Amino acid sequence: MITNSDLKTLRHTLRDWRREGLSIALVPTMGNLHEGHISLLARAREIADRSVVSIFVNPIQFGRGEDYERYPSTLDADRAKLEAAGLDLLFAPNLAELYPGGIEEDTRVTVPALSDILCGEFRPGHFSGVTTVVSKLFINTQPDYALFGEKDFQQVMVIRRMVHDLLFPVEIIGMPIIREADGLAMSSRNSYLKPEERRVAAGIYASLTRAAEELRVQAQAIAVLESRCQEELKVLGMRPEYISVRNATDLTLPKAGDQDLIILAAAWLGGARLIDNIRVMLAQPLAGC
Repeated sequence: MITNSDLKTLRHTLRDWRREGLSIALVPTMGNLHEGHISLLARAREIADRSVVSIFVNPIQFGRGEDYERYPSTLDADRAKLEAAGLDLLFAPNLAELYPGGIEEDTRVTVPALSDILCGEFRPGHFSGVTTVVSKLFINTQPDYALFGEKDFQQVMVIRRMVHDLLFPVEIIGMPIIREADGLAMSSRNSYLKPEERRVAAGIYASLTRAAEELRVQAQAIAVLESRCQEELKVLGMRPEYISVRNATDLTLPKAGDQDLIILAAAWLGGARLIDNIRVMLAQPLAGC
């Protein structure tokens, strides 16, 4: 496994691969890797000749008072996991090189509208930080494929829109959520949970599962369903930011004729912000909401 930390060396290696006609798949991460990340790498190795994983804790996607300073840094352990999983190249850039203009003045890439709803409403500027760093990674790795986990469903949608609008020649592949045995979506931030919090954390998935079943049976009761889920999470000691049923193709609010829906949730439990979602394909299109 090759490990690069500077752009010049990275570009040189990737240029040689392209000259050989090899395809490249990129998995962008912030490190502290778990089985969800490894599943992305496994798929990357299936679809491309060479696999690249980036590890970079991106400061501009963290808001004021968020967990940038305490986000877990486990580079040595991550490197061992990636090598065992058959990775070809690990790219771990330094901050100054990736943001030559400084993190306050550097150019930003922003996807309008879609970045301002759901998580974007509660984390202003977050998705601009994501699309900016992903753009930099795409420009420097020039991958044929880029893989992202669908736990961050809105993030995948935002990146797809960016790729479409900016004409990046890369195929975005969303990969299914990998869950713990009790249903909790795997996340690097799950390590923030105290033991007693971890015991109830899977309640967010249980609530979404019940909501999905109800939605399939009685799709018109969407507002009631969202409200009840919020109350269920509060009973568990969580602080919900939102529970929202949306059109799964564009994250707009459901309307008559929609059939492919998704229930998205974000809630705080102690010091951990949990997000999750369940996709729901209705047997019949919505008659109304």
